Amino acid sequence: MRRMQSMLYAGLIWGCLMSAAGAEAPPAPGVPKPHAQAPASGEAAMPGPLDQEPASVQALAMGGKGTLYAGSFGHGIFRTVDRGATWAPVGSGVTDPFILSLTTAKDGAVYAGTFRGGVFRSRDEGKTWQPINAGLKRLEVKALMMAGEELYAGTGDGVYRLNEAGDRWSVVTTGLDDILVHALARSADGTLYAGTSGKGILRFKRNAPGWVRMRHGLKDHEGMIENFIRVLVIDQDQSIFAGTFDGGVFRSADGGATWRSISRALPNDSIRGIVLAGQGLIVATGNGIFKTVDKGRQWIPVNKGLTNLSIQVLIGSGDGGLYAGTSAGVFRSDDGLTWVAVNQGLEGGMAPPPFLLR
Repeated sequence: MRRMQSMLYAGLIWGCLMSAAGAEAPPAPGVPKPHAQAPASGEAAMPGPLDQEPASVQALAMGGKGTLYAGSFGHGIFRTVDRGATWAPVGSGVTDPFILSLTTAKDGAVYAGTFRGGVFRSRDEGKTWQPINAGLKRLEVKALMMAGEELYAGTGDGVYRLNEAGDRWSVVTTGLDDILVHALARSADGTLYAGTSGKGILRFKRNAPGWVRMRHGLKDHEGMIENFIRVLVIDQDQSIFAGTFDGGVFRSADGGATWRSISRALPNDSIRGIVLAGQGLIVATGNGIFKTVDKGRQWIPVNKGLTNLSIQVLIGSGDGGLYAGTSAGVFRSDDGLTWVAVNQGLEGGMAPPPFLLR
């Protein structure tokens, strides 16, 4: 049944339905991607009951002094300075309201990756933004990663690194042309990992000639290779955790050479976020949030207070808490067990999403 679902991912109807529901669908190889038209400047939205509904949040990022940024699907960027009690829309200069990724730098800069507008940067806590797209071949940016002082972008044409001095992007290395990159991670020795749509996980070691695909052990219970990767996380022991679109969670303890499934007991295989919690692991799925403290042998639901289980993104708050972005706003957990909705000012309603097809 799950393999049939993977086939449907490649179909037009499935992609439309998933997009309309606020969830991401793996792109269909070989299908041209139509570009939805943005509303004209100053064009007023038709009033209606959906106007007061919380926006669908696809990206979250912590800034300095407890500031939190939320990237919505169709309503731009929001910011809170009081742990989500109140939100304010920010993003003047961001021409694409479909935000797919967010990250922050040590100097306070905030970066936003969009569906069709590339990357934007703010140096004034989100008040104003400027595009930084020189060198990018494709402007769909699914992943942004700040590693030390370096910024990486996962795009519809592989992985790029920003030369901040010239505000210009350069491709990291060959081997990912025309491949959509959903997730990025970098180990302590500088090795890069890319989670892709259709090509699984690839690794690039310093001074290597190009990307190398990692396959050994990355198989579901039917013996099929997992090719659609949504999340990558590396812990302090340099173990790598990979979350797939519909195959659960995998772990590698040898730099990606071999993988082992750790989610046989996980109730939902669609992974949208992974947060390290001490010796445990917290995973966001398409049907709630679950925690394991025994390396995946048992998964405990931690959904009390979550009125929307369609999780799109999960991050740690830095003080032991969690924030979850859902298709109906943001939820906060201070104890990792119970949740409260924090959506005042995060209204957006249901924006007509563009087709997430390739």
